[in-house]
Parts: sequence; C-alpha cells; structure tokens
Amino acid sequence: MNTEPSVTAATAPLEGLPVGAPVHASEGHRGTQYLWAVVGIALLALVVSGLLWQKLASIQEQLARQSADAGAQATEARATARQAQELAMETAAKLAVTEARLSEVSLQRSQLEELMQSLSRSRDENLVVDIESAVRLAQQQTQLTGSLEPLLAALKSAEMRVTRAAQPRLTPLQRAIARDVARIKATALADTPALLVKLDELVLLADELPIANAMPTPHANEALKRKPEETVATWWVRLGLLVRDEVRSLVRVSRIEDPDAALLSPEQSFFLRENLKLKLLNARLGLLSRQIDSVRSDLGAASVSLGRYFDASSRKTQTASALLLQVRGQLKALDLPRVDDTLAALATAAAGR
Repeated sequence: MNTEPSVTAATAPLEGLPVGAPVHASEGHRGTQYLWAVVGIALLALVVSGLLWQKLASIQEQLARQSADAGAQATEARATARQAQELAMETAAKLAVTEARLSEVSLQRSQLEELMQSLSRSRDENLVVDIESAVRLAQQQTQLTGSLEPLLAALKSAEMRVTRAAQPRLTPLQRAIARDVARIKATALADTPALLVKLDELVLLADELPIANAMPTPHANEALKRKPEETVATWWVRLGLLVRDEVRSLVRVSRIEDPDAALLSPEQSFFLRENLKLKLLNARLGLLSRQIDSVRSDLGAASVSLGRYFDASSRKTQTASALLLQVRGQLKALDLPRVDDTLAALATAAAGR
C-alpha cells in the first residue's frame, strides 16, 4: 500500500512558495480574499436588489398611475359613450322627423309638379274642349236652320284660335279644320224656301187633280138657253153640238192601270185628295224641322198615290208630278256636310292629355 502523502489541489500552489514560509499565513490571506469577494458579491447583490426594487417600485407606481388613468379614461369613455348614445338617439329622432318632413316635401313637390303640368296643359285642353263644344253647337244650329253659316263661322273661329295657340300637338286639328272648311265651301245646298213654295203649290193643286175614274162634269142648263144676240140657226147648231156631246158622254171608254182607282167612289175621292194634301203638309213640316228622311218618305208616298189614283193624262196631274219630281231631286242637296275630320282630331287631341 502506497503511504506517500498525496498532493491536493489546495496544497499545489504552495509548492511555489519559498522554502521555510509558514503555511497558515497564506491560508489566512486567502480566506480574507474570499471574505472580501463574498462581501463584494453581497454588496453587489444588495445594490442590484435595491436597483431592482427601485425599478419595480417605479414600475408599480407607473402601473398604478396607468391603472388610475385607465380607470379615469374608462369612466370618461363610459360618459362619452352615454352621451354618444343619447346623441345617437336624438339624432335618430331628428332623422325620423327629417325623413317624415322630406317625404312630405317630396309629396308636396310631386303635387306641385302635377299642378304645374296641369296648369301648363289646361290651356290647350280648355281650348280643345271649347272648340269641340262650339263645333257641335254650330252643327246643331246648321241642322235646325239648314244654313251652313253657323258651322262655317265656328270652324273659322276654331282655326284662328288654334293658329294663335301655336302648339305642335294641335297641328293635326288645324289641318282637319282646313279640310272641313274647304269641303263645306264646296257644298251647294238646296234652296229651302223654294222647296217650301213648290210644296205649297202641290197642296193647292191637289184639290184640282182629276181622279182616274172621275165622271165628266155635267153641263149647266143655262147653256141650252138662247142668248139675245144669237140667231135661231146658230142656236140650233149649238144645240146639236150639245146633244152630240151629251150622247158621247153616255158611253165612256178609259184605260186605268191600277184596278184600285176604278173602285173609288166620289166620297172616297175627297178623302184621297185630303190624304195627298196631308202627306205633302207632313213633308213640308219635315222640311222645316230638317227631318230629311221623313220628308223623303212622305214625298215617296205622295208620288205613289199620285201615279196610282189620279189621271196621268191630265195636264194638272202632269204638272203636279213634275213639281213632285223636282222637290224629290232637290232633297239630295239638303244633306248637310259633316265635320267628322274635325271631331276626330278633337277627340285625338283630348285623348293625348
């Protein structure tokens, strides 16, 4: 077993010391150094701890201050939020009121625009209505009077009013009025008073028209008497002629086209003439009232009666037939011209409002 003393790490440094130095003195010196190192480290740790404590205190103070500031800011934020909420509610209420007023203003504006448009169109529409009323009234007056002057005057007045209006939408109406005016000016109407005179002549002539089967008029007895200035020979000659005519009248041969005329009695002949006069008078009244269709019907019935029951070979019957034919021919010129173009243009203008 090795009995040599081992060299340790603590004793290793002592190998460099001079021979003869005491070992316990160097150990005390090293202990002092350790002590001072420990003290220094402790002081350094104390200083560091103080600095850390100071820094921690400042951090705590800063955190406390920041916490207080944050609390104050939170309180102020809550107050601001409350104010903002109240302001938002007030703003919402004001916005609702404003929207209600805006809708009311929009409604009023739309109504005002409609009113302005109606006012801007009312002039033209009133013009169209006035012209239509005037034209229809003039047409009625023309039908009642048989004169074209009221209708022509109404159309000319309407044309002047449309020209003064100077509206493009009324241009078709102006052209239609011009066409109707030209057509009316080119129309030739029958003379109504002349037709009335001819009807009066026919009524007066009806009493003198011979019936187709009428008996000859008997000679007066005074014709057989001798006149003072007449000689006897002349009287005998005249007497012979009267006897001859009387003998000839005993037998009468005539041709009657309608068998109904041969069956008329003298009493019926009176009513036949009265019926003819009644038809002529009805035609006259219809002509005065501008009932042209009724006039044509009555004159047609009178013409049929005249040709069926009256003597066609008589000069008076022929005269009456000629007058009746003239009246019926002139009735075609009594048809008044219509203003359909103008009325259609007025309806179109009124529908385009």
